[in-house]
Amino acid sequence: MELKVIDYKLSVCKVKELSDIDLTSDFYFIGKTDEELSLVCKTEDVPLESVERDDGWRGFRIQGVLDFSLIGILSKISGILAEHKIGIFAVSTYNTDYILVKEENFDRALEALISEGYTVL
Repeated sequence: MELKVIDYKLSVCKVKELSDIDLTSDFYFIGKTDEELSLVCKTEDVPLESVERDDGWRGFRIQGVLDFSLIGILSKISGILAEHKIGIFAVSTYNTDYILVKEENFDRALEALISEGYTVL
């Protein structure tokens, strides 16, 4: 399985309003529930009016479009990283999954996944 490195630093934050988010940015995830409005974006694009923010994330995505019938892909990756004491923040889209780890663990995470047979692009 191939993993594609995301080339920029990311932040995870909580915002008050959708209007606080720059929807013209080329990379962001929005999650809205009855309790919160969360955003993952490039660190340079964090809204000024963020309620909370956590900087220092790096990420990669599983290459290609994943069929919904596939089972355990995210579980296997998170399990490998857990064995190496590396926490994750995962985001799924219609096409694929994105895995974020803290910047200080990024190289170690990729090494662990490569040692388990993953290809990193």
